[in-house]
Amino acid sequence: MVSPAMSIAAASRLEGKTILQVLPALEAGGVERGTLEIAAALRKAGARALVVSSGGRMAASLGADHIVMPVHTKTPVGLWRNAGRLKALITREGVDLVHARSRAPAWSARAAARRASVPFVTTFHGAYGARSAAKRAWNRIMVRGDRVIAVSDFISGHMQEVYRCPPERIRVVHRGIDAATFDPAAVPPRKRAALRAAWGVPEDARIVLLPGRLTRLKGHAVLIEAIRLLADPNLVAVFAGSDRGRDAYRRELETQAQGLAVRFVGHVDDVAAAYAASDVAVSASVQPESFGRVLAEACAMGLPVVASDHGGAREIVRQGETGWLVPPGDPAALAEGICCALAASGPGLATCARAHVLGRFTLARMCAGILAVYDELL
Repeated sequence: MVSPAMSIAAASRLEGKTILQVLPALEAGGVERGTLEIAAALRKAGARALVVSSGGRMAASLGADHIVMPVHTKTPVGLWRNAGRLKALITREGVDLVHARSRAPAWSARAAARRASVPFVTTFHGAYGARSAAKRAWNRIMVRGDRVIAVSDFISGHMQEVYRCPPERIRVVHRGIDAATFDPAAVPPRKRAALRAAWGVPEDARIVLLPGRLTRLKGHAVLIEAIRLLADPNLVAVFAGSDRGRDAYRRELETQAQGLAVRFVGHVDDVAAAYAASDVAVSASVQPESFGRVLAEACAMGLPVVASDHGGAREIVRQGETGWLVPPGDPAALAEGICCALAASGPGLATCARAHVLGRFTLARMCAGILAVYDELL
C-alpha cells in the first residue's frame, strides 16, 4: 500500500525522468485508458511520458508524446524488428524506464530494455488463456519485468500459481476510477431522463444495467434468462456496449431476448449518466475477470451491484453491504441477487458503496501506486 507521503516523494523523484509505455494500439479499452491516465500523472510529476503504439483514436490525447510503431505484430520477424526500433528510441530519447502493458509489445520491449540497460516493468492486466504449454510460454513474458504490476490480488495469486512469479517482484496496484467523473452529484437529472428516453424506458420502470462490450465472456445470456425468470413487467435490462463486429453473437442474443424487456443500446459515451439512469448494475461474467472496473464505477455512483463470485469482483463487492456475489452462469442465482439489490437500494447502501470505492479504488491511488513502482527502480 502506498501512503500519501510516499506517493508525493516518489512523484518528486521522477521529475526530469523519461518513462516509455508500450501497448499494441490506442483505440479503446481499460488498458488504453490506464496508459493515458499514467501519462497524465507523469506529466503532472514533471516527468516526460512517451507512449509507443500502432495508433488509434485515443492517440490524439497524447500529441507529440505518441510514437507510431507496429508493436501489435506477433510474428517473430516483427518482434525482432520492433526490438531494434525500440532500442533506438530508448537511446535517442534518453528513456529511463520501459513499461510494457501487453504481451506482443512486451517481447520486443524487454529485449530493447535489456540492450539499453534500463529497468523494465510489466502490468499483468488479465488472466490470459493458459491451457497449452505454448500459450503459457507466450504469456510468460508478462512476469519477466524487474517489477510486475498486478491489477488485483486475484491476478497476483494467478501469476504466482500459474507462472511461478516470485512474490517479491509483484506489486499489487488496483485499477482506479475517476471519483470526480463517477459522482452522482455530477450527473444532472435531465441527463438521466434524456438517456432513459433514448433507451425507450418508461420513467416508472427499473433498469438493470450490464455495461461492457458484447462478448460471451460478459454473460449477457445469463442475464437474459434471469430477466425471464423474474417476469417483472416493470424491469428492463439494458446492455450498454458495442458488439465490435460480433454481429452473429448480437443476433443470437436478440433472438434469445425476444418477448422480454431487453435493450441493446450500443456504446454509451457518458457512462456515469448510464449508471445514474439505472437501478442495479450487473457483472455476469462467466470467466473470472482481472478486476471489474464497472463494479467500482457503479459503486462510486451509489448503485447496488450484482456480480459473478470469482476473480477481482470479490475485492470490490462487499456481500450484502455494497452488492451481491452469485455463482457464475446461474440465471436463478442472478435473478435472486437482482431482487436483493433492488430491495436494498437506497441512501444507506449508496453511501457505503461510494465510501468503499473512494477508500481503495480511485484513479489518484492507482497513479500513485504505479509511480511508486517506477521510483523503486530509478
